[in-house]
Amino acid sequence: MPVFDTTLSTGLPGLDRVLRGLMPGDNIVFQVGDVRDYAAFVKPYCATAVAQGRKLVYFRFARHDPLLEPAEGIEIRVLDPEAGFETFLDEIHRSIEEAGRGAYYVFDCLSDLAVDWYSDRMVGNFFMLTCPYLYDLETITYFAILRDYHSVHATDPIAETTQLLLDVYRHKGVYYLYPLKVLHRYSGTMHMLHAWEGDTFKPVSESYIISEVLHAASTLPTDWTRSLIGVWQKTFALAADALKGGLPAEETEALFKRLLRMAVSRDRRVLDLAERYLTLHDVVEIGNRMIGTGLIGGKAAGMLIARAILKRSDPRWLERLEEHDSFYIGSDVFYTFLVRNGCWWVRQKQRNPASFLDGAEMGRQRILTGTFPDYIERQFEEMLDYFGQSPIIVRSSSLLEDNFGNAFAGKYDSVFCANQGSRHKRLADFISAVRTIYASTMSEKALSYRARRGMLDRDEQMALLVQRVSGSSHGSFYFPHVAGVGFSFNPYVWNEYIEPEAGLLRLVFGLGTRAVDRADDDYTRVVALNAPDRRPESSFDKIRQYAQRRVDVLDLEANLLISTDFPTVVQQDPAIPLRLFASRDEQVERQARERGQKNVFSWFLTFDELLANTSFVDDMRCMLATLSDAYHYPVDTEFTANFPSGGDYRINLVQCRPLQVKSSLPIVEPPATIAGEDLLLATSGPVIGQSRIDSIDRIICVVPEMYGRLPISERYRIARLIGQLTHIGGPDKANNILLLGPGRWGTTTPSLGVPVSFAEINTISFLCEIVAMREDLVPDVSLGTHFFSELVEMDMLYLALFPNHEGNVFNLELIKAAPNKLVEYLPQAAAYTEIVKIVNPADIRRDPLRINANTLKQRVLCYFDRQS
Repeated sequence: MPVFDTTLSTGLPGLDRVLRGLMPGDNIVFQVGDVRDYAAFVKPYCATAVAQGRKLVYFRFARHDPLLEPAEGIEIRVLDPEAGFETFLDEIHRSIEEAGRGAYYVFDCLSDLAVDWYSDRMVGNFFMLTCPYLYDLETITYFAILRDYHSVHATDPIAETTQLLLDVYRHKGVYYLYPLKVLHRYSGTMHMLHAWEGDTFKPVSESYIISEVLHAASTLPTDWTRSLIGVWQKTFALAADALKGGLPAEETEALFKRLLRMAVSRDRRVLDLAERYLTLHDVVEIGNRMIGTGLIGGKAAGMLIARAILKRSDPRWLERLEEHDSFYIGSDVFYTFLVRNGCWWVRQKQRNPASFLDGAEMGRQRILTGTFPDYIERQFEEMLDYFGQSPIIVRSSSLLEDNFGNAFAGKYDSVFCANQGSRHKRLADFISAVRTIYASTMSEKALSYRARRGMLDRDEQMALLVQRVSGSSHGSFYFPHVAGVGFSFNPYVWNEYIEPEAGLLRLVFGLGTRAVDRADDDYTRVVALNAPDRRPESSFDKIRQYAQRRVDVLDLEANLLISTDFPTVVQQDPAIPLRLFASRDEQVERQARERGQKNVFSWFLTFDELLANTSFVDDMRCMLATLSDAYHYPVDTEFTANFPSGGDYRINLVQCRPLQVKSSLPIVEPPATIAGEDLLLATSGPVIGQSRIDSIDRIICVVPEMYGRLPISERYRIARLIGQLTHIGGPDKANNILLLGPGRWGTTTPSLGVPVSFAEINTISFLCEIVAMREDLVPDVSLGTHFFSELVEMDMLYLALFPNHEGNVFNLELIKAAPNKLVEYLPQAAAYTEIVKIVNPADIRRDPLRINANTLKQRVLCYFDRQS
């Protein structure tokens, strides 16, 4: 038999007898019809706790009247649920930890949390995470929920987790108590209705009294059924009624704004856009396509708002825009998944800058093998039945993603599902995709990004956007004709005729993955929208050399995303309007005729016909300008375009977010003459970033010819070494670091450059790619890629250096002659002193080392400034 501590009391001796005493760790939940009924039990409980000298904490967060007034012996912690679930929970758990073992607690009525979080599931999650924590610390805690107010998503977790669940009724001035659950205790009358009379709680055996009390307290069956659908469903049902004219205008407007905060965003700038361009009908449609509850996240919100902006701005977009039929997996599903699969406590560690990576790998593994509740899987199945066997993409859409100031570009995964096979197979593939994206929230690159930007303590729930892949079948391949990214501001101005404000496109043939992920083995078409015929390449040979050669497609037979060469893709379907996207290589055709070769494929991707002889450029320029005007900010978009035979083309806008870039300021000209011994480097482009004059505090250089001799395994070691050198802290920390190295920084192919992650070089100010390791290796400008977005967000300057080209200078001997600090900073790296040089400019010359970058003129000079 359990041993009871007789000093633990509800403050009501009669109630103590009914419950057979309290036990350390008891969580007591009162189901009430009115919060005042809960208060009647709270007051004697607290009075007894204070009289006994117990630590008593009252968590105040609800809209109802306070349960307790400030008084000696009562500690009141005021909390704001609207700060977010994680923040709210973290503050409560921190308070509980500070109070220690054996404390007494009172919570405001939990039903108000459903109003703040718009979700019964989150109330259930909160209780499941808090009740065991209190139990382990042997506390006594009072909670309350409103009866017949919540769906089973709140009531079931509470009933399963708590130790005591008590129904309270008030009828004709008398309180009645109905113990529904009392763990580890039992008596012959315990689970009967009890009348509170004076100091006693008497069992009620008369059937007429029991039926009268319960009948009076319960709602009618139709209303009872409605109440079980929960706060979320009731609010959307009310909105559907409002669309039919069932509410006054003022109430409809208030409901619209409430729904926006429920489902779209809680960021004020995003809400301003949503209020201006979305309608109540738009938000109700979101609810109709929502799986679970919660916010749809930044990526989904940006897509919906941008499409609404276009349609309201110009009627042509009603025809030109491809319709979307996306679904949204609410952010609450993510939290519920973490709680269900034992990942929550790993998640909580990630709020601490000192431990944010602790347990992350274990958390990822649990997520990748986790399960969903049956009701969520049923909704997944119904959604997949809607899509049939059309390919879909599951895209991350976290709360902080694609908002003003935080793009999170490339930090979270998105997964294509070719969506072929049996119903069971398609569901399994889809769930695997969802798990993969959830697991990416615990990746080192995502967590490091949040840590770097001071966002570890911000609520970062992962919603998902499920979209039909834009495109069509071409043989066994599925893809759009054109995809890419578009900027309303062009940060890469390589010609004086280019207007930055006109915008820029980065185009690919096939799926847009090649436009947003940096491809080590290929190139894309970069288009200045006011001068689409002016290319960065200087000659036809260069145009041909830097053309896209590989295409990303969904292989429907293999049920996979693949990359294959352009001729293979085109040969799948002769109906592809090839002339729009490709040009003939007359040199290849002439050589073929001379050699007697037939059926030579001479096409290569230029997009010349598309850009010169269709309205595509005008449409894209109009789209980007319209969105930028509405945002009052430059925008970054992702899109596709399809060109059906015999019909007008359609553009599908799949993403829109604020572009984290500012126009460059005019730059002061460098000295007219710079002595050769003072010049470290000069380049005539490409250069990306804001024009600037700045000083360099440290140089880290990977010597090209030495690096080129290393085996692949050693190149990975050099990458890790660079990551250590760029993060030297303390008194030796440098503000402005110039990082130079051969080939492509951030490559996944070590033969092409240094395979660092962006997190390893995120402290530098200037990044230089030296084209010296291989003559045929040309830096990819990377505009629109996630790599580029990282550079822009960190306000880095990117430059490519061609040592053997006219107008390019690289005085490597200056660096080689200076004292190498490598062993001083990393004694274990002595074997690499000939390969990696880390130099302080002051050890070369007393004069400051300046960098003068003019992105409009595509010119960078780095020199020792004698004039200073």
